[in-house]
Amino acid sequence: MELLDTHQHLIYRKEANYSWAKDIPALSSSDFTVENYQDLTKDFNIMGTLFMECAVDDPDYKNESKFINSLMSKSENGIKGLILSIRPEESNEFDQWLDESKSLGVVGYRRVLHVMPDELSQQSIFKENVKKIGKEGKPFDLCYHAGQLKIAYELSKSCDEMDLVLNHCGVPAIANGNIDDWKKDINALSELDHVTCKLSGLMAYCAPGTSSYETIKPYVDHVLDSFGPNRIVWGSDWPVVDLGKGLPEWLIVTKKILSNLSSDESSKIANMNAKRIYKI
Repeated sequence: MELLDTHQHLIYRKEANYSWAKDIPALSSSDFTVENYQDLTKDFNIMGTLFMECAVDDPDYKNESKFINSLMSKSENGIKGLILSIRPEESNEFDQWLDESKSLGVVGYRRVLHVMPDELSQQSIFKENVKKIGKEGKPFDLCYHAGQLKIAYELSKSCDEMDLVLNHCGVPAIANGNIDDWKKDINALSELDHVTCKLSGLMAYCAPGTSSYETIKPYVDHVLDSFGPNRIVWGSDWPVVDLGKGLPEWLIVTKKILSNLSSDESSKIANMNAKRIYKI
């Protein structure tokens, strides 16, 4: 099964600053490069990747975009498009960047919200600017934690004429075993036909040393039941996946998940849905 990775992070510390990673030992100092990724995935069938912005420090997000675009220009790197950072809460800066970034291989946009005040994405300017992304024919990735999924629902209801992609299955608190509220909120989001769920990130939310197919299966099963194979895309979330047991483990688990589905269903999750949504 060919996988299109819709959530490949790349970290080049000479190009940008990543303050969020400084207290995470596995991510605090090393670079995580295209070559590193290719080495880890050489025994797996990755047909290409979409770079996902890395929540770099605010002054650096445009520089990050331009640098990764230079990597994308080299076909051997396998990068098919960029999901770039953007600031819908801003007015002039948002419009300028939306226009400027068109030349950078952009296939979608994201604003990290799980570390921001809830009110940020509840502002009318935020919602109106996200709608502008949709009018450009691009999806917007929703980056909220489980406790914010009602806010994600509110934004999604307001932006109902575009594709929205819920990152990391809504970041369930797997380590705490708190599944019931997350299930209800996932059910609500799945009722919105323009919202797709990204099957990614789950291994990082397990208690240390416990990431496995068996640990995440209840969460995967609920997402499959709620969204169905037509509205799920796959992502590695590398290198954050190293907070579990690493990318090879997640790829093996992914194979197990897809093997339980029909060929048509697994193809949709592996690459076809992503090709449609991100126009690859």
